Amino acid sequence: MQPAAQTPEPAEGGGTIALRGKNPAAWTQPLCFSGYTRTTHHWRACQVGEGDTQVKGLVLAGGKGSRLRPLTATGAKQLVPVANKPVLFYALEQLVEAGITDLGIITGDTATQVMEAVGDGSAFGAKVTYIPQPQPLGLAHAIITAQDWLGDDPFCMFLGDNFLRGGIGRYADAFRERPMAAQILLRQVEDPSSLGVAVLDDTGRVMRLVEKPKEFVSDLAVIGVYFFSPQVHQVTPRLQPSGRGELEITDAIQGLIDDGGEVLAQTISDDWIDTGKKDDMLEANRLVLNLLQGRIEGIVDPDSTLVGPVVVEEGARISGSTIRGPAVIGAGTTVRDAYVGPFTAIGPDCLLESCEIENSIMLASSTVRRVERRIADSLIGREVVIERSPLKPQAIRLLLGDHSRVDVI
Repeated sequence: MQPAAQTPEPAEGGGTIALRGKNPAAWTQPLCFSGYTRTTHHWRACQVGEGDTQVKGLVLAGGKGSRLRPLTATGAKQLVPVANKPVLFYALEQLVEAGITDLGIITGDTATQVMEAVGDGSAFGAKVTYIPQPQPLGLAHAIITAQDWLGDDPFCMFLGDNFLRGGIGRYADAFRERPMAAQILLRQVEDPSSLGVAVLDDTGRVMRLVEKPKEFVSDLAVIGVYFFSPQVHQVTPRLQPSGRGELEITDAIQGLIDDGGEVLAQTISDDWIDTGKKDDMLEANRLVLNLLQGRIEGIVDPDSTLVGPVVVEEGARISGSTIRGPAVIGAGTTVRDAYVGPFTAIGPDCLLESCEIENSIMLASSTVRRVERRIADSLIGREVVIERSPLKPQAIRLLLGDHSRVDVI
């Protein structure tokens, strides 16, 4: 049931009325929504000067993270680090770089962890509001959840576990420059069968969206960065749950198209990764480390060799070891008589002793000790211990949580 509309109030700057309620039936007067005027279900551009339009940022940091279990069984998937920085932080930084500094973060069961990591947003140059979503009922449901905070402003919705190299600045500028119902970002992919795809006309206007097509209709996948006008709030109340019980964002965008709204697309060439699986995390880690510039803030003894770009953070100690970059050794970590190969990020306060590891991510306070075979292509959680046991008889002894995976030679 729709809540009753609140009493109209004069908008800042005068001349129009800004109605703060959610009931479309009560919208009978022209309303200015930060760059868009709607008169009884029709939209036209307001005369807004360059730079006058405020765009908010809506960042999704809820969800279950089921594809990364058991790593995310007790932690937020958006806080799993890429090159020793939570993947969520890349989204926040890119929004701020695009001039979007008023951010709302959708949170779920891991809200406390996200709030502790992000704080009030000042470390990113942003102002952050936390918006709890009781259950993860779909991306469009997140927009409904945040509607009171979004108010009358256009916004950029950024999935907090998506990694996009190159930023969103030029796409935010394009969204600000002309009125549209929405703008989506697309990436050409080899296999679109597991993704939502867009069908465009010759001008780049989106004609229709198809979720996980069984037959080929397009190879342009919709990625996790969307720009919406407030017109989307007319569509979301009409959505019905999909077969998986969620309010789908593709249905919301299709609703804008069916209502006659202009939905434009920008096809990106930058690398984009949905970091929902282990191999996706490793690929994002590789992309970031490829741009690494070496620096030494910890201690490296004369018996150690560093090759290529290597970061040794403050308090880290390297002794009798070889580090072949690009690689990051976190603060307070000890590497002793070990080999760390390319595209490896070792978190803070870890211990590597008499072992070899490469193309891997290792989270804080974990230990790998006296392991004869090289560890590769691995994602190791917090406070994990991997070591060779002296116990007899020799056997593989495991303590594994639900959804764990171990490859044994």
